[in-house]
Amino acid sequence: MFTKVLIANRGEIACRIIRTLDRLGIA
Repeated sequence: MFTKVLIANRGEIACRIIRTLDRLGIA
């Protein structure tokens, strides 16, 4: 369970970073 939580957190953080980078890149 703990490993799955870590993977889920990493994926969520990665999505947020990608979205932020996309916004900065477009802006």
